[in-house]
Amino acid sequence: MKQNKNWMLAATILISGISFGLTSCKEAKAQEDNSVQQVVSTELIRTSQSWDGVELPDYLQGRPELVAVKYVFPAGQKLGWHHHPVMNYGILVQGELTIIGQDGKEKTVHEGEAVVEMVNTIHHGENRGDKPVILYMFYLSQKDLPLAVQHPEIPLK
Repeated sequence: MKQNKNWMLAATILISGISFGLTSCKEAKAQEDNSVQQVVSTELIRTSQSWDGVELPDYLQGRPELVAVKYVFPAGQKLGWHHHPVMNYGILVQGELTIIGQDGKEKTVHEGEAVVEMVNTIHHGENRGDKPVILYMFYLSQKDLPLAVQHPEIPLK
């Protein structure tokens, strides 16, 4: 009888272990499946400077107006000279965009990169690539303020 009890105890432990192992595998698989469905957060940029290293201005006084704009720049397209009176930043989702300051300083933004634009500094952009640039820009503005002020008096080279 004692051998029978030992065998039953061993069988119970074995079955429990197998059951635990199967449960653990199922839980691990469920965790893997959940990890695919979980939100992933990746900080792309955190700065208080524009791409050229200049400190951003203090926030405007009064009620903010947040503006999001999608830009599509055809291959070979050049934007005219302009400046932004408000802070803005963006994410380039396709292509490469080269930003040129009036002083000749350049920054090429690549697909997947974030960029913080110059504020109150004249510059322009060029798509020197062979595919359209898609750029999402986010402006920290106020009602009735322009997002950009054009400078057509400055010729592009």
